[in-house]
Amino acid sequence: MLNINFVPDDYVQGNESRRTNWMCIILFAIVMAGLGGSFVTIKIRQRACSDREKLVNARMTQIQESIKQFEELQTKRKAMMKAALTTAELLEPVPRSVLLASFTNNLPPGVSLLKLTLIQKEPVQSSQSAGGGPTNKYQAAQAEKAAAAPPKLSREKSLETHIDISGMAPSDLQVADYIGRLSSSSLLDDVELVESKEYKVEDTTFRQFKLTAKLKPDVQLTKEDISRIKTHAEKSVYNF
Repeated sequence: MLNINFVPDDYVQGNESRRTNWMCIILFAIVMAGLGGSFVTIKIRQRACSDREKLVNARMTQIQESIKQFEELQTKRKAMMKAALTTAELLEPVPRSVLLASFTNNLPPGVSLLKLTLIQKEPVQSSQSAGGGPTNKYQAAQAEKAAAAPPKLSREKSLETHIDISGMAPSDLQVADYIGRLSSSSLLDDVELVESKEYKVEDTTFRQFKLTAKLKPDVQLTKEDISRIKTHAEKSVYNF
C-alpha cells in the first residue's frame, strides 16, 4: 500500500530549520555558559592570588622591619660592648689578658696552671684609722689634714686586685722557683704560698699548690711593655 504524504515540503523544511536554529541556540548557550564559568573561575583565582600576594608582601615588609631592628640591636650591642671594654680598661690598670700572659711567661718547666681567680676588694684600713682617736697632737693634725683633703682616687680606682692561683708542679722546687719569679715581677706584690699537697696518680707524684698575690698599686704599662709581654706569650704555651 502506498504512503501518501499530504504535508507540504515547505512546512517540513521550516520545521527542520527551526529545529536546527534551536539546536544552535542551545549549543551557543552551553558554550557561553562554559566561557562565563571559566571567566568567573579565572577571576576568583586571580583574586585569591592577589590576596596571597598582598599577604606575602605584608610578611616581607614585616620581615624587613624585623631584620632592620635586629641590625639596629646588633649595632647597639657592639657599641655597648665597646663601651664596656673601654670601661673595663679604665677600671683595670692592667688588662687581664696581659696579666694572664705574665703568669704564663713565668711558669718554670713542668709547671702548669689549673685555675686563676681575680677579685677586686677595698683596701683594708690601717690599725690607726680602725682604732680609737689619735694619740698625740701630730697624729691629730695629720688626721684632720687627711679628712679635709679631697680624695685623690675614686672608689673604683682605689680597689685592690687580689689573685688566687692554683696549679701543678713536679716538686716543691718548681713551686718555689715559680714563687720567686712572680715575686720579681713588676706587676705583682705579696706573693705567698697558701697550700702545697702531694698527689699520686699511678706511678707519678706531683704537687698541687695554691698561691695568693696582689696587683701592685699604680701600675702603669706602656704599649711597648704590653707588646713585649704578648710577644713573649706567643712563644710560650699561651696563645693570644
